[in-house]
Amino acid sequence: MSGEVLSQAEVESLLSALEGGARSDKVAKAPKPKEKITLYDFRRPERVGKEQVNSLQTLHEGFGRNFGAALSTLLRSIVEVKLTSVDQLTYSEFVFSLENPTCFNLLKAAPLEGHLILDISPTILYPILDRLLGGGKDSSVPTRRPLTEIELRLTGKITGIFLEELRRAWQNVLTLELSVVRVESNPQLVQIVPPNEVVVLIGFELTLGDVRGMMNLCIPFNSMERMADKLTVNSWTAYRRGEATADSMRQTSENIKRATVEVMVELATTHITTAELIGLRVGDVISTDHDLNHPLRVHVSGSPKFLGRPGMLKGHKAIRVESVLGEPAPVPRKDEKGKR
Repeated sequence: MSGEVLSQAEVESLLSALEGGARSDKVAKAPKPKEKITLYDFRRPERVGKEQVNSLQTLHEGFGRNFGAALSTLLRSIVEVKLTSVDQLTYSEFVFSLENPTCFNLLKAAPLEGHLILDISPTILYPILDRLLGGGKDSSVPTRRPLTEIELRLTGKITGIFLEELRRAWQNVLTLELSVVRVESNPQLVQIVPPNEVVVLIGFELTLGDVRGMMNLCIPFNSMERMADKLTVNSWTAYRRGEATADSMRQTSENIKRATVEVMVELATTHITTAELIGLRVGDVISTDHDLNHPLRVHVSGSPKFLGRPGMLKGHKAIRVESVLGEPAPVPRKDEKGKR
């Protein structure tokens, strides 16, 4: 029995060995760090690359600011338009996520194939229409109903501004000819692509006073597939920051030459009192201090540019340009020497 009794030193040695073995087991059995796994849904393939998504986001952020400014001018009230998302989803998911009834615009965007969709939520559309019709700042919940004929015509002004600003935003990438084909209230009645087809959904949040609502631009992937290479970051940067070339300057000069400007001739100016203005009748004569021998000012787009004399040309009133305003004064003739 005495051989089976352990000394205090042996007991402590055994306990130390057991603790060391337990620690080594814990280290050996420690779970490995999990690798990051991203689920891939074959029913919703990511067909638009990350670079294209970033380019679309950059492009439509600028569009949102310009559209908000144009809409604020129309309503004479501040409207904030903010890009909220650029997502990929199936067409059926997009349609079933919308309100019913809504303002569902079917768009044609040549040369892109197929159609685009512009959806305007009634939550923000009805307050905008109310403002256009002279309403106040009532932010009550709009009635769920389709648009009337008058409201459809007013909505056409809003979509017209949207399409014009969208055309300007895309002109550095592709020249689009945008138009509204038809307007529906039930989004499920319009089938532009198969339900499982991937679409790019660009969402905007509009804020008018205390009211907020969404506008969604839906672009099917098969419509933009052929020009997806133009939506890379490098090409987009090149489009926006390209230096002027001889061809671009020549083209700009040709475009400017074809531009029309307003030309106005100022016959004379004078001052009269309000009482004299109210008392004017047909046949009255307003006298001025303008000398008939002095040339008339010719204004171009509201700015004085030339001096000319009136006359007739082929039976039409005309003005003959004699000098350009701002040019140095002519040298006096010999007979005028000494005169000041």
